[in-house]
Amino acid sequence: MRYVIIPGINGSGEGHWQSIWQDEWGAYASRISPFSWDVPDLDDWCQAIDKAVGEDLSTDMVLVAHSLGCHAATSWVARRRPDIGGVFLVAPPDNAGANFPAEASTFTAVKATPLHVPGLVVFSDDDPYCSPDVALRLTAGWQLDHVSVGSAGHINSASRLGRWDFGRALLTAFTAGTRRP
Repeated sequence: MRYVIIPGINGSGEGHWQSIWQDEWGAYASRISPFSWDVPDLDDWCQAIDKAVGEDLSTDMVLVAHSLGCHAATSWVARRRPDIGGVFLVAPPDNAGANFPAEASTFTAVKATPLHVPGLVVFSDDDPYCSPDVALRLTAGWQLDHVSVGSAGHINSASRLGRWDFGRALLTAFTAGTRRP
């Protein structure tokens, strides 16, 4: 299995579960590197996903996105219609909400449309960037399965999850279900 890590705005630091997982996966993981980390530009982020994915689009590839990275991942999938293993989307923010970062204005027009790839949306009941109702609306628009992890904030470093073993178990179960013979 190959993984493409798609962090949220400003990337994810070394204590973030995405960075920990990437270190553990070694050569089986790559991370996007957009030029616009601080003032996110959707086209730039989609191009960064293109670069991180490379030429090897396969059913053994899963996009692992957090926060704003969820909108980049879903936009990329909707534009490219790739034959990938799936998307693992954690804590998608409400891009019409009051707490959505103003500097990410190119992401505000992103709509949740059917993705036609396997996917799992993981959200928290007390995420300051997205209410459970909006998370469920996004999930329905993308036509993906979902799991609430209860009260875990934005499921980021501030949530003090460390390696986030529960999330890793969700990803393992998800990827086991996406493998094709």
